[in-house]
Amino acid sequence: MIHLILGGARSGKTRFATQAATELSAQGYECVYLATAQALDDEMRDRIARHQVDRAQDRVQWQSFETPFTLVDTLREIARDDRVIVIDCLTLWLTNHLLIEPQSEVDERWKAAKHSLLQALPTLAGEIYLVSNEVGCGIVPLGELSRRFVDEAGWLHQDIATIADEVVLVTAGLPIRLKG
Repeated sequence: MIHLILGGARSGKTRFATQAATELSAQGYECVYLATAQALDDEMRDRIARHQVDRAQDRVQWQSFETPFTLVDTLREIARDDRVIVIDCLTLWLTNHLLIEPQSEVDERWKAAKHSLLQALPTLAGEIYLVSNEVGCGIVPLGELSRRFVDEAGWLHQDIATIADEVVLVTAGLPIRLKG
């Protein structure tokens, strides 16, 4: 099944997805965490370390993979009926693609990556939780790149929501079921 988990920064969306995975582990599922972040500065290194500590303190054994660009290839390799996969997060994966060099290749590479993900998701075995930041609820941001990010994230969420079995918005730690 495909689960899209949306929410703002510090909304509890990752906690929601990892708790769902933990519950499935009691039914015999292996838990896999796919991290899309890149530690490009000290603050992001700290965030990544906090997430790693959180998973280490969980009552389940997580298998973790770093997939800043190769998300679809990794999913195809590891998805199985007895696995629950948490992808954290799609908006960082999008950011990675929007910042690739040379910039002249961004459009082509992003379209290909997005298309590949949308084609792969319905074919994958197991439970797939896609965590992503809902960024379209605020004002239109200043700057071309910021506006492009918000637009692309919104379109990505809409496309995944169409094929997802479940869509949940998490705010203030509370899940609101939108679909499924």
